[in-house]
Amino acid sequence: MQADHIRQEIKAQLMSLDFDVVGFTRPDAIGHASEHLHQFLAEGYHGTMNWMERRVDWRGNPQKLWPEAKSIVVAGMNYGPDNDPLDLLSQREHATISVYARGRDYHDVLKKRLKRVAGWLHREHEADVKVFVDTAPVMEKPLAQAAGLGWQGKHTNLVSQDFGSWLFLGSIFTTLDISSSPAEVDHCGSCSACLDICPTKAFPSPYRLDARKCISYLTIEHKGVIPKSLRKPMGNRIYGCDDCLAVCPWNKFARSAREVKFCTPDELSAPLLEELAQLSDQAFRKKFSGSPIKRIGRDRFVRNVLIAIGNSDSPAFLPTIQPLLNDASAVVRAMAVWACSCLMTAEDFTNLKSAYVSRETDKDVLAEWLG
Repeated sequence: MQADHIRQEIKAQLMSLDFDVVGFTRPDAIGHASEHLHQFLAEGYHGTMNWMERRVDWRGNPQKLWPEAKSIVVAGMNYGPDNDPLDLLSQREHATISVYARGRDYHDVLKKRLKRVAGWLHREHEADVKVFVDTAPVMEKPLAQAAGLGWQGKHTNLVSQDFGSWLFLGSIFTTLDISSSPAEVDHCGSCSACLDICPTKAFPSPYRLDARKCISYLTIEHKGVIPKSLRKPMGNRIYGCDDCLAVCPWNKFARSAREVKFCTPDELSAPLLEELAQLSDQAFRKKFSGSPIKRIGRDRFVRNVLIAIGNSDSPAFLPTIQPLLNDASAVVRAMAVWACSCLMTAEDFTNLKSAYVSRETDKDVLAEWLG
């Protein structure tokens, strides 16, 4: 009876801070996740995300991360959009930004509130606590499934019967012994919508993702020149990709976020590529202060914008691109070259090349000039 009371107390505390769903599990509840993680890494599907190889035993086994922990509280906060994220993909003069990155950085929003509850738990029940929001070797999605919040779909993301694809996750590890919630089961059935829609065919098979082909990985984690074969499928997606999330049939039960900090500001609902391409480092930092977008830096961001411009089929962008052929960043120069090659006639591009290629020293930029 006492254990049930504590569960209700914790849930009430979290729900009062605008969390939408709360579940409980144990550190030993995700044994299968370790095997899947090791396979993912062995196949090289993590690309350049070398941090995933560090503390891999902790990542796959929460008991090793903190042996004293007896229970894990998993909380989810809805960030559902108020329109279809796929609608903007046809508007090639605009940029498409992943729904999760349009508002405030969810790490900050969730962590601050989870720490309030963790502090209360420590004071009221004399329990030790640790809070995690995607910043430590913790596999949130398997934990969320074990805690009954949803299940990992064929696209490897969490799916909820109540919130569809749109839940931010955080957890409180504690030494308090709390009974577990029933784990959620897979409800994907024979559906393959998320696999079929992927622009870059990043899923070798259901429940397996090759991040090296994933647009979210390419636009956020990948630091260099994006492989040429993957640029056209990126379309106007400049930060992340929501295709596999947005197409999930379970989104019919989704609802718009009630947390104001996750609502899309007007300037990011359909930003113009022309304006984004002209951002200086200072302007970029100011524009995306408090946003998860800030962490990739101006150069990678403009790289992504230039790929979207190259995919626009609009020569009207050429006056915006050409100054970036002289940008201080080699990756920006390289993508400016590629964008020019997409939008110029062959003759005009050849004439332009003669003015630049002789003075270029970066191998990636030269490769773009020389095709």
